[in-house]
Amino acid sequence: MTDHEDELAQVERAANELIPELTRRLRQQGLGELEVRSGSLRVRVAAAREAAAESTGGPRVVATSAGPAPRNVPEPVAKASGTHGVTSPAVGFFAYADGLGPGLTVEKGDALGHVEMLGVRHDVRAPRGGTVRNLVTEAGEPVEYGQLLIELEAAE
Repeated sequence: MTDHEDELAQVERAANELIPELTRRLRQQGLGELEVRSGSLRVRVAAAREAAAESTGGPRVVATSAGPAPRNVPEPVAKASGTHGVTSPAVGFFAYADGLGPGLTVEKGDALGHVEMLGVRHDVRAPRGGTVRNLVTEAGEPVEYGQLLIELEAAE
């Protein structure tokens, strides 16, 4: 078997066995992304955003044959001017601060909640003063690094 035929066999195995299994585990565990490497083959399955999932019918799959893994870079938050997103500082489970809700005025540095993973707590603080516009994430929900948690409307 030539190298090219071997690579094609790896891709065929990924398409027929790995991707369906990774997709099942991704949904079952509520994860944002899974990546598996086998030899020179790297398969990454990522959960689609809600809007993308509705239009495409499921997770996004990326398969490559070689090269370094991409860095986890959070997607920019594109919102109306004056609105700022507060993102997760870590992977874990998110909990809101007591009493936090839409309409609440916060100052820069105020505690908005925390992300906890394996007993390690990462505080989420207001990056600037403003008013809580929207609580994007459910309390207790697993979150990814850089995931949007809260929308703040800038103080006038």
